Amino acid sequence: MINSRPRGDTPALAELPHPQEVLDRTDWASLETPTGTGELLPATLAGVLHTDPDVRATAVVDALRQVTHQNTIYQATVPVALFVAAVLNHPVTAAGHGRPGTAPAPRHVTRAVLLNWLGSTAYDADDECVAIGERAGDGVFLDKCPDMRAFRDLRPVFYSAVHPLLGDDDADVREAALVAALPLSEHPLVVPRRDELADHARRMLTTCTDRGRRSRVLDALTAWGHDISTLENAEDIAAREHRARRIAERWAGGYSEDPPF
Repeated sequence: MINSRPRGDTPALAELPHPQEVLDRTDWASLETPTGTGELLPATLAGVLHTDPDVRATAVVDALRQVTHQNTIYQATVPVALFVAAVLNHPVTAAGHGRPGTAPAPRHVTRAVLLNWLGSTAYDADDECVAIGERAGDGVFLDKCPDMRAFRDLRPVFYSAVHPLLGDDDADVREAALVAALPLSEHPLVVPRRDELADHARRMLTTCTDRGRRSRVLDALTAWGHDISTLENAEDIAAREHRARRIAERWAGGYSEDPPF
């Protein structure tokens, strides 16, 4: 039986569903995806917990691809995200899997791949995206995007699944968990966890070499009012200055407000 409760000393913010419950109680055929409906998703998602690494790798790619397109939150995105959160702490997801179509197959920890997707999706529904939508519309952006609102409402649930993995033995999993936790911490119930996340961020920056992850973490610390001057390396500074120049150039080209990036 799958334990849907996150491990760790910190109490969960919200109860995680059992993954089979997500599969059985969701009307997948009625939910919109980028290419149709989600009627095939239950069978595909079930493969995410397969013990065969090749089957599991194919299922992960196929399932996430069905709800990932143009940074959009679709109707089927929310239950897929719930399923992903529910299986993050399952023992099978701690194992590696191959990348389909490659030989010899490199190894990727399944839960790191799932965390990367959950974090990317959380950024697609973060406060900055909402602010951009509000400025472009009439101030009722989320009323017109109920699927994004539903995802945002579930951020404490997702955080409860991600939190135990902040201390995972695998560095890739730890980093992916932290990056996923950052946008989730915008929810009022998760905001009090930011001091803990800042501690994890400082530790991560001492070892992490991934440019994208470092930028996400440094941006979050800056937004939270932390001094990052002793945490940045030369590449971080160069990337930050390059981004500032790009923004300045966009402004000079006629933007009346911050460009959407």
